Amino acid sequence: MRNFHFPGRSPSRARHGMAATEHPLASLTAIDMLRRGGSAADAAVAAAAVLAVVEPMATGVGGDAFCLVARGDAVEGYNGSGRAPAGLSLKLFEGSGLKRIPVDSPHAVTVPGAVDCWLSLLERHGKLDRATVLAPAIAYAMEGFAVTQRVAYEWVIGQPKLAKNNNASALFLPHARPPRAGEIFRNPGLGRVLQDVARDGRAGFYEGGAAEDMIESLRALGGTHMRGDFAAHRGNWVTPVRGDYRGVEVFEIPPNGQGVTALLMLNILENFPLGELPALGAARFHVEAEATRLAYRERDRVIADPEREKVDVASFTDKAFGKKLAAQIDMKRAGAAPPQTRTGDTTYLAVADADGLMVSFINSIYHGFGSGIASARSGVLFHNRGHGFVLDANHPNAPAGGKRPFHTIIPAMARKDGRPWLAFGVMGGDYQAVGHAHVLTNLVDWNMDIQDAIDCPRGFLFNGEFALEQGVPDAVKAELAAMGHEVVAAPEPIGGGQGVMRDFTGNSWVGGSDPRKDGCALGY
Repeated sequence: MRNFHFPGRSPSRARHGMAATEHPLASLTAIDMLRRGGSAADAAVAAAAVLAVVEPMATGVGGDAFCLVARGDAVEGYNGSGRAPAGLSLKLFEGSGLKRIPVDSPHAVTVPGAVDCWLSLLERHGKLDRATVLAPAIAYAMEGFAVTQRVAYEWVIGQPKLAKNNNASALFLPHARPPRAGEIFRNPGLGRVLQDVARDGRAGFYEGGAAEDMIESLRALGGTHMRGDFAAHRGNWVTPVRGDYRGVEVFEIPPNGQGVTALLMLNILENFPLGELPALGAARFHVEAEATRLAYRERDRVIADPEREKVDVASFTDKAFGKKLAAQIDMKRAGAAPPQTRTGDTTYLAVADADGLMVSFINSIYHGFGSGIASARSGVLFHNRGHGFVLDANHPNAPAGGKRPFHTIIPAMARKDGRPWLAFGVMGGDYQAVGHAHVLTNLVDWNMDIQDAIDCPRGFLFNGEFALEQGVPDAVKAELAAMGHEVVAAPEPIGGGQGVMRDFTGNSWVGGSDPRKDGCALGY
């Protein structure tokens, strides 16, 4: 239990249902859907759609989505990532000297998969009709919403990118500047797209006027996108990859995402008596960083689209392999060859309902404001997931038409004694696998509640430097530097996160939401 003398927040508790998102309007929308008889799936999609309007720097219909769903003893996942247009190939980059597709290139825009993911989740687990679920998001797009503090902060950071694209600048820089906190922002073009989806389902986005506008806007910049690329898009239901951490079952979406990296990190960390170490001590941050070096090396070598490449993830759940990697960690010295990591902007949410359905949902346009490219008429801001491809013909993640790129966004789910226990996720681009391990070890090894586990200060090996949040004590930073880590102050808080868990004692729900963002956990 937290010390009530100090600032902070308690976890939310409720009997019937719980929603945790990074924006108050989205959390309220989710609870409204539950109270009117909707399922956790209805609530999750309604919240995701609202976030697509009110957090344009992080998410939107122009991005991708993944989810995990738990009911009873079953856990299933949905891969809602889009594929590269058929015309994308390595030949487009011959002689460029590039190692990756530039983040603001139309070639970095794969077919957005989020809307398909929303509709697939509703079709399988929803109780309400599309129009009801999407109505709040449509209203905020058409009538406007008050910009919140963190959104305004991110908008300023994204201004240079938005200014490069005429469509994006005209829409997202009203009055030639980002909107300030408290100002009202509207996106009626996006509202009309959401109306089309509410009326026509997939066809409202992947065919017709919205699709034509998106395709024309991308092709005007040199993109290879065609109508067939959009019309043919479908995500797919998948069997999650299962791991075990000290008796807790952990579920992740299989590749092309990095979820299995979190499972490998947990297998490495399980070989250390973390609970005997201070949660904010140098030893804890050191072993977490070293596990990151080892697990991300495997990630970058292996993970790609399993529909196009052979992707063997057996080692990521192999306890013996985790123990072998753990033996390579020197508890007194930092290792060599840190991973090359990147930032990202994402929104994650978790919802649970009175029937016990739990949804772990993540939706993203990758970098802040994605590619910075917006469609001309429909108000769609495109992601840049194609930046996840590697411009090397010998790499399994090399680009090709119809191929899914490597993905950073990962929802997670956990069970105790065979019962759904926790839906959680942590945002922050490449940090997300580390974030899963960080939050789960906080819960399991240090017995934190869900809010404390999310609040707990973070560190991340970012491009060779060990970035540490301000909450990490100065003495700990000095000790890590003495071990050989290139310690730097994190320029901004690392990621965000949400979680909803079952309190088996009271048969109630507990929720936590990251203070690094604007959101909250609400229940009823």
